[in-house]
Amino acid sequence: MPSALPPGDPAPADGSLPADSLSTLGEKGLGFYVHVPFCTVRCGYCDFNTYTATELGPGVSRQTYADQAIEEIRLARRVLGASDKQVDTVFFGGGTPTLLPADDLVSMLGAIKDEFGLADDVEVTTEANPDSVDLDYLRTLRAGGFTRLSFGMQSAVPQVLATLDRTHDPERVPLVVEWAREAGFEQVSLDLIYGTPGESVADWKTSLDSALASNPDHISAYSLIVEDGTALARRVRRGEIEMPDEDDLADKYELADATLRAHGLTWYEVSNWATDETQRCRHNMLYWQGGDWWGVGPGAHSHVGGTRWWNVKHPKAYADRITSGQSPAHAREILAEEDRRVERVLLELRLADGLSTHALDDDGRAALPDQVRRGLVTVSDDTIVLTETGRLLADAVVRDLLP
Repeated sequence: MPSALPPGDPAPADGSLPADSLSTLGEKGLGFYVHVPFCTVRCGYCDFNTYTATELGPGVSRQTYADQAIEEIRLARRVLGASDKQVDTVFFGGGTPTLLPADDLVSMLGAIKDEFGLADDVEVTTEANPDSVDLDYLRTLRAGGFTRLSFGMQSAVPQVLATLDRTHDPERVPLVVEWAREAGFEQVSLDLIYGTPGESVADWKTSLDSALASNPDHISAYSLIVEDGTALARRVRRGEIEMPDEDDLADKYELADATLRAHGLTWYEVSNWATDETQRCRHNMLYWQGGDWWGVGPGAHSHVGGTRWWNVKHPKAYADRITSGQSPAHAREILAEEDRRVERVLLELRLADGLSTHALDDDGRAALPDQVRRGLVTVSDDTIVLTETGRLLADAVVRDLLP
């Protein structure tokens, strides 16, 4: 089952936020994340807050979900007050958002537009499985204001998909990308996973080449993580499959970077590549650069001005809160300045734009020359940027700079 929510402190029943948090609303961007917690099957590696039809139980319906989400969007307007800051990015994730009718996604986006307004250059993304959309569906999304699609390709190799419990036909990926172009989308991303047990380097090269053959504007490539509580973790524990090997993961990352770079995609975050700056996922950049966002839906997390909160986890509990007129927030934490500094180092160091040396404390700055000597980072104009080797060891670099 999905991972548990963190404990935190009790959240106010009306969802209200500290005045200090509201005073800087949107200074680093304002986004909405809309969580759609439904899937047709549960992938063995997934620990996200998602539910198949058999796991939902009574009192929960996909048919009423959009209305519930819209009520939370209206709550967000009341909580955030009369600020005229428009929304810069919207991201529909899951789960599989495209299991809902396209009109439902458009309605939820419409509610955000009605309550807050959308910036002229707003980025609106939805994740989608290749087998969950057709041309008419994508046309409805594009006409309704969506600008970006992120398809969960994961692999082009059938046996790798089977190990991951992915059910789509890999040959459908180029078709849905073609439909996306025909529907008018100029921003199309493909998600890949490397390091699946049994995946050879040749398999990974096949997936990279297949993804590039569709000419996406953006590719995300993530190493497989075996999360506690997942079906994949249970298979590893039973000895049916082996844990991903660190050397194998490093080899596949280097292959991905070289292959994508040769095809004109440049890294801008450790696991993300784009054809140019306009094709970067601006919503994720908002996360990495400490912006504000409201997370709608069961288990969704939000952050505004140093206050972070998360909603009740189960769709039934979420529906009950919304129906009763209460905030669905389960708990929250107010970040101290030092907490925010540490998070800034953790996140911004992963970016090609780099991290200012001023974000480090004295101990961190003292550790910096050794990172340069070891070839893990470069420093120019007071900006720290990971080298390719440093990207492979990003977590270790962070630990050394946050002694």
